[in-house]
Amino acid sequence: MAYTREELDWIEAEWAFHLHGRSAFLSREDFVEVTAWEAQGIPADAVVAAMDTYFGRRAKRSRPRAFVAMSHLTKDVAKAAQLRTALSRSEEGGPALVVRKLDGRLARDPKGQLLFEGWQRLRAATPAPDSPAYLDHFDALQAARQAFIAQAATHLGSEGDGLRIELAERLQDAGIREGGPVWKRAFEHHWGKMVLEAFGIGDA
Repeated sequence: MAYTREELDWIEAEWAFHLHGRSAFLSREDFVEVTAWEAQGIPADAVVAAMDTYFGRRAKRSRPRAFVAMSHLTKDVAKAAQLRTALSRSEEGGPALVVRKLDGRLARDPKGQLLFEGWQRLRAATPAPDSPAYLDHFDALQAARQAFIAQAATHLGSEGDGLRIELAERLQDAGIREGGPVWKRAFEHHWGKMVLEAFGIGDA
């Protein structure tokens, strides 16, 4: 599965985003690493998810290493790829999926609960990556996630405005051109994470 030009640009932009614009271009060694993941059929979004995990862990260290390379993501990329095949699947005769009830500001939002349940059921029924139905299911899964995030965001109020401004500034600092396809993809990715984190909802 070859990465499109947009996916490669997205990976590079996310790298700069996490490094606060200090490394806007991938080195030759980093590009070789990305090419290896591409050859293994690892989706671009799994590489981006691995970055989130790695840099989240790095931020908690009292003395994080100064030099960061794509090779440092190897274990996180492998785990992100494995997650797509390890998701529990709803099978006939298997245990029923139990979706937790939303709390806090979302507790009295029946539409939000329905969208959340739909997203979670699609996650649980994800087919194997080599299945003919995988790509269609992945598109449906992303659409369900985005629909829930859009609904949840309506409950953020002024907090949401502040988060949007903060995210836009970080993307600009990373050198991502506003309004372009990479900006749109990066904004949707990080905005979704920020909304879910605001409500204490995991995205793994």
